[in-house]
Amino acid sequence: MSNNPSSALSIALNRHYARSQRWGFAWALWTAILWGAWYVPGTALWSEHPYVDIPADAQSLRLAATAVMTWVHAITVFLFLLLWNAVLGKVKDYGRTIVRFRKISKWYALASLCGGPMAIFGSYMAMGFVGPVFAAVTSLFYPVIGAVIARLWYKEKISSRAALGMAIIIFGGVVIYGPSMFGEIDPNNHHAWLGYFGGIMSAIGWGAEGAVAGRAMDVSDPDVGIHCRFTFEIAFWGVFILPFLAMFTDLPIKDLIVGTVTHSNAMLWITLAAACHAYCYTAFYKSFSLIGVGRGEAIGNLYAVFALIFIAAFTLQLPEWYFIVGLVLTVLGSFVMFSESAESVSELRDHS
Repeated sequence: MSNNPSSALSIALNRHYARSQRWGFAWALWTAILWGAWYVPGTALWSEHPYVDIPADAQSLRLAATAVMTWVHAITVFLFLLLWNAVLGKVKDYGRTIVRFRKISKWYALASLCGGPMAIFGSYMAMGFVGPVFAAVTSLFYPVIGAVIARLWYKEKISSRAALGMAIIIFGGVVIYGPSMFGEIDPNNHHAWLGYFGGIMSAIGWGAEGAVAGRAMDVSDPDVGIHCRFTFEIAFWGVFILPFLAMFTDLPIKDLIVGTVTHSNAMLWITLAAACHAYCYTAFYKSFSLIGVGRGEAIGNLYAVFALIFIAAFTLQLPEWYFIVGLVLTVLGSFVMFSESAESVSELRDHS
């Protein structure tokens, strides 16, 4: 063993960088797995009362139902995160963090706006007015938006290798969903523009949330941070948006809420979806502080592969040939990113 202190320090740093990179990519991969699993209960929920009873051409009612669904979902996610932080002994940290609004939790409030009323709601709009495949393919581009915002805002670097890996993953997702997407776009659907707008909202929202959350990770714990993020989302829906709709429109907001929480099948699917989403987001936020926003979001984009795997497993329908092509491309893109040196990943925030 070398007696040179600088050599020993260099070895220790290299090990630290390598360990951080491994954990960062592992958390990002769990994000993809759980995000993909979420599509099964998330889609099944639309087949339960009260959502299955809504006519296809009742646009306002479908949007209101989506808002109610998203709010109940956020509350259930909050409960799962409360259990998570209770086990980790971080509930007090959560309380200390959320009250420090000016310095810390304001970032999570902004992240909740980007990820909840903008991204999740926009994705449901895309599914409802165009189709689930279209919703998925538009969301695949969120890593590019997140990486660009992080680059412009706090100078997070995007190396040529990382950019190449991101491009390959996104192209793989397009190959997976593209052939089916064109079959879903109906020129006779006069309300399709709402779906197109929702798809844009989801991509921008999730990309922006990643950049905002990455900023907040500099000053807080990711387990506590994601708990704060869903706290603010619950407040935005439950204190501002839904009461406004109930008071100033004739939409049956109360009936939708009661119909959701009193229907056991609907709550079962929401609970399963929330469990996937809660720990998907937990892994998502953890990856940001270890490998950066762009890399964390790009690996998270593997959800496209896992979504089709889970859907095939539950529907017993084998995927088409282009699924295999997309699978190869997305895995290749992940390995391109993972092969980058640990030192390079550790220097993402170098402001020089």
